[in-house]
Amino acid sequence: MRLSLKVVPGASRSGVAGRLGDRVKVKVTEQAEGGKANAAVIAVLAAALGLPRSDLRIVAGGQSPMKVVEIPSLSEDEVFARLADFGV
Repeated sequence: MRLSLKVVPGASRSGVAGRLGDRVKVKVTEQAEGGKANAAVIAVLAAALGLPRSDLRIVAGGQSPMKVVEIPSLSEDEVFARLADFGV
Protein backbone atom coordinates (compact mmCIF):
# COMPACT_ATOMS: atom_id res chain seq x y z
CA MET A 1 0.00 0.00 0.00
CA ARG A 2 1.27 3.47 -0.84
CA LEU A 3 0.23 6.39 1.33
CA SER A 4 0.47 10.00 0.11
CA LEU A 5 1.63 12.48 2.74
CA LYS A 6 1.95 16.21 3.29
CA VAL A 7 4.80 16.68 5.76
CA VAL A 8 5.20 19.76 7.95
CA PRO A 9 8.77 19.91 9.32
CA GLY A 10 9.70 22.15 12.24
CA ALA A 11 6.30 21.80 13.94
CA SER A 12 5.86 22.32 17.67
CA ARG A 13 4.72 18.68 18.10
CA SER A 14 5.10 15.51 16.04
CA GLY A 15 2.13 13.41 15.02
CA VAL A 16 -0.46 12.51 12.43
CA ALA A 17 -2.62 15.62 11.97
CA GLY A 18 -5.52 14.32 9.88
CA ARG A 19 -6.26 14.68 6.20
CA LEU A 20 -5.33 17.40 3.77
CA GLY A 21 -7.21 16.69 0.55
CA ASP A 22 -6.18 13.24 -0.64
CA ARG A 23 -3.09 13.19 1.57
CA VAL A 24 -2.42 12.44 5.22
CA LYS A 25 -0.83 15.36 7.06
CA VAL A 26 2.13 14.48 9.29
CA LYS A 27 3.88 17.04 11.50
CA VAL A 28 7.42 16.50 12.79
CA THR A 29 9.54 18.66 15.09
CA GLU A 30 12.73 17.96 13.14
CA GLN A 31 13.89 20.33 10.41
CA ALA A 32 14.11 19.28 6.78
CA GLU A 33 17.87 18.93 6.67
CA GLY A 34 20.11 15.92 6.37
CA GLY A 35 17.20 13.48 6.25
CA LYS A 36 16.14 14.24 9.82
CA ALA A 37 12.54 15.05 8.91
CA ASN A 38 12.26 11.94 6.72
CA ALA A 39 13.44 9.71 9.57
CA ALA A 40 10.98 11.42 11.90
CA VAL A 41 8.11 10.88 9.43
CA ILE A 42 8.86 7.15 9.34
CA ALA A 43 9.03 7.03 13.16
CA VAL A 44 5.72 8.90 13.59
CA LEU A 45 3.88 6.75 11.04
CA ALA A 46 5.33 3.50 12.36
CA ALA A 47 4.19 4.38 15.88
CA ALA A 48 0.72 5.41 14.68
CA LEU A 49 0.33 2.20 12.68
CA GLY A 50 1.85 -0.08 15.32
CA LEU A 51 4.59 -1.29 12.98
CA PRO A 52 8.37 -1.41 13.16
CA ARG A 53 10.07 1.43 11.28
CA SER A 54 11.69 -1.10 8.95
CA ASP A 55 8.22 -1.90 7.51
CA LEU A 56 7.89 1.60 6.01
CA ARG A 57 9.94 3.43 3.41
CA ILE A 58 9.69 6.67 1.51
CA VAL A 59 9.43 5.86 -2.20
CA ALA A 60 8.79 9.36 -3.59
CA GLY A 61 9.35 12.94 -2.46
CA GLY A 62 12.50 12.47 -0.41
CA GLN A 63 13.35 16.16 -0.83
CA SER A 64 9.76 17.44 -0.90
CA PRO A 65 7.00 17.98 1.67
CA MET A 66 4.75 15.86 -0.59
CA LYS A 67 5.88 12.30 0.02
CA VAL A 68 4.74 8.77 -0.74
CA VAL A 69 5.40 6.05 1.83
CA GLU A 70 5.19 2.37 1.01
CA ILE A 71 3.65 0.09 3.64
CA PRO A 72 3.76 -3.44 2.17
CA SER A 73 2.64 -5.25 5.32
CA LEU A 74 -0.85 -3.63 5.47
CA SER A 75 -3.77 -3.17 3.11
CA GLU A 76 -5.27 0.25 2.44
CA ASP A 77 -8.26 -0.58 4.67
CA GLU A 78 -5.97 -1.63 7.52
CA VAL A 79 -3.90 1.56 7.25
CA PHE A 80 -6.93 3.85 7.36
CA ALA A 81 -8.54 1.84 10.17
CA ARG A 82 -5.38 2.27 12.27
CA LEU A 83 -5.20 6.00 11.45
CA ALA A 84 -8.91 6.64 12.18
CA ASP A 85 -8.11 7.88 15.71
CA PHE A 86 -6.07 10.69 14.12
CA GLY A 87 -8.93 12.01 11.99
CA VAL A 88 -7.78 10.26 8.82
